[in-house]
Amino acid sequence: MNVKMLGLILAGGKGTRLGKLTSDQAKPAVPFGGRYRIIDFTLSNCANSGVRNIGIITQYQPLLLNKHIGNGASWGLDGLDASATILQPYTDNAGSKWFKGTAHAIYQNIDYIDSQNPEYVLILSGDHIYKMDYEAMLEEHRKNKASLTVAVIDVPWKEALRFGIMNTDVSGRIIQFEEKPKKPKSNHASMGIYIFNWKRLREVLTTAFSTNDDMIDFGKDVIPYYLKSDERVFSYQFSGYWKDVGTIDSLWAANMEFLDGSDGLNLYDRSWRIYTKNPIAPPQVITDHASISNSMIVDGCYVDGNIKHSILSTNVDVQQGSEIVDSVIMPGVKIGKNVKIKHAIIGENAKIGDGAVVEGNDEEIEVVGNSERIGVLPNEN
Repeated sequence: MNVKMLGLILAGGKGTRLGKLTSDQAKPAVPFGGRYRIIDFTLSNCANSGVRNIGIITQYQPLLLNKHIGNGASWGLDGLDASATILQPYTDNAGSKWFKGTAHAIYQNIDYIDSQNPEYVLILSGDHIYKMDYEAMLEEHRKNKASLTVAVIDVPWKEALRFGIMNTDVSGRIIQFEEKPKKPKSNHASMGIYIFNWKRLREVLTTAFSTNDDMIDFGKDVIPYYLKSDERVFSYQFSGYWKDVGTIDSLWAANMEFLDGSDGLNLYDRSWRIYTKNPIAPPQVITDHASISNSMIVDGCYVDGNIKHSILSTNVDVQQGSEIVDSVIMPGVKIGKNVKIKHAIIGENAKIGDGAVVEGNDEEIEVVGNSERIGVLPNEN
């Protein structure tokens, strides 16, 4: 096989800052926006960009993620000239293949990459919410005769110290990389999206690991090495909506921005669809007692309570007298009678018993973990 650009999605992150929501699943598998999972955005971007061959590198709690991706059919990645391949750690005669970092994960999958024979490799994270045309980024990469292109987005200056910052010259060539600088020289933040010329990256990685040199992470090791070696490293400026939903606050905020129709997060744009693997669910049922305002209620929901500015995902059950405000309810949640939920995220398949109160505030979002039980539901008495 000969592939122009191979997509490689790093989807093995534990997502510790999401706490209970990732106790039993990888961060890219966390639900978003009622119908989706976070990795759907990266997969859909690849499909829409014409990147038809993708390797998904998993590690932490991969079962649900693997099941969701399947053979890639939901994203049109199951044809003769398309594929979605799950790449997990394994053991051979040389020992364990556990991934130690982002670059190490790529190195451990050299055999798979070589089998695709790509000219370029597109390295992506599976845990960001955004829509982006990778083909346009490749055009810039080729025009600049670059060895590496890094996608960047301008962040507010006060937030620049939280990111890896790319300092560039007037042509967009990166001349310096600073990881979370105390005094940033620019606000060009790395998005963790890279296009490499595969032949050169392969040479760098194989040489480093054969000589026991550290080449574990792209940010800490590979990019500094490329700059030190005077490789042609360029930035690709992105100006659309992009959010790293790695914290409870950012995950809740992104869901609310989607609900409010934030600029750049239009999931109803038929020219750039976000695809997903949706379960088969019965029609939603809204009773005469229900009251719903400024909310999203998706397939399979039963609502007999009051819903205000919230998202109810697939197969959520809300009994009479319960009120949900400014919250995200993930798939399969069962909510009893007279429950109060506000400024909260309720994890998948959680059960909230009659009269329970789950309430956060503007400073802190309350979280109920996946399959967690609070109180006792009537049918469990």
